[in-house]
Amino acid sequence: MSALCPPPSPAVAKTEISLNGESPLLAATFAYWDNILGPRVRHIWAPKTEQVLLSDGEITFLANHTLNGEILRNAESGAIDVKFFVLAEKRVIIVSLIFDGNWNGDRSTYGLSIILPQNELGFYLPLHRVCVDRLTHIIRKGRIWMHKERQEHYQKIVLEGTERMEDQGQSIIPMLTGEVIPVMELLSSMKSHSVPEEIDISDTVLNDDDIGDSCHEGFLLNAISSHLQTCGCSVVVGSSAEKVNKV
Repeated sequence: MSALCPPPSPAVAKTEISLNGESPLLAATFAYWDNILGPRVRHIWAPKTEQVLLSDGEITFLANHTLNGEILRNAESGAIDVKFFVLAEKRVIIVSLIFDGNWNGDRSTYGLSIILPQNELGFYLPLHRVCVDRLTHIIRKGRIWMHKERQEHYQKIVLEGTERMEDQGQSIIPMLTGEVIPVMELLSSMKSHSVPEEIDISDTVLNDDDIGDSCHEGFLLNAISSHLQTCGCSVVVGSSAEKVNKV
């Protein structure tokens, strides 16, 4: 990652997140299009690690890349565009959701993105749909927040007879932080506790010696029947990652 040489940029606010286990995520970012300065990063969320793989300047440089070319964006109202970048020369992949919204009284284009190392591409692809759905949910909540904040802002202008633009648009970051952290925890959990690509049947509940210890035979039969009836769509819930992965 040290090969990246982004141009100098202003400091961007950053929140470091403590996660349990290994995190495949390098960072998540919230960026917007400034009609004068072009793409700008408003906030960075990054796992708290001892080894820093990307500097804040490099993250900002990559996040700005996601909004390049969006100046002429002419999407339908409420549209969310999913962009998937594989930057081999930077050794990263970026998943970015581009959307329009009203912030500080102006309609603009925004981007909510996650950045991962390119060597995590195989790990991420099966989770792409899930991540896009979670990020889309965050954006919808963000749009609702922007609308409510704008209405409250105009009410203050009417009641107080003054316009306080500096107070508007700040609290969206704590709201986004509360939504981004679960996504980061999800990816970290999937990295730490996911089922291995190659499975030895002796490590599962189908091992004859294990039946009766990890689960009752009747439960196992019902689980297999349900799995077949739903064409392989099963969800296993439990308090022990080891026992869940056995099923």
